[in-house]
Amino acid sequence: MSRSLIERRLTDVSQRLRRVREELVVLDEQREVFTDAAEDARVRSLVSETPIAHREYEEAQRHADAMDRSRRLLLSQIAALSATQDELLDRLVVSSD
Repeated sequence: MSRSLIERRLTDVSQRLRRVREELVVLDEQREVFTDAAEDARVRSLVSETPIAHREYEEAQRHADAMDRSRRLLLSQIAALSATQDELLDRLVVSSD
């Protein structure tokens, strides 16, 4: 692989990595809101002991769980992009020798 191609791929991967990390920051903020809402709904469900309150808790918890899954996916993407970036950097160093 030519040095210029490695550099272009490295630039692309770096930009993608930056965007995914930015998404993670936003998602973490949203996840905190959903987790807090689920906890509040859980407490209301325990206190009121009504089916409606329990359904509200289950729905809020589903949203919080979905945010957790999204976070795991983003972390997986970050790990893959970081590994690709490391590989490209290694190739760049080897090609300059």
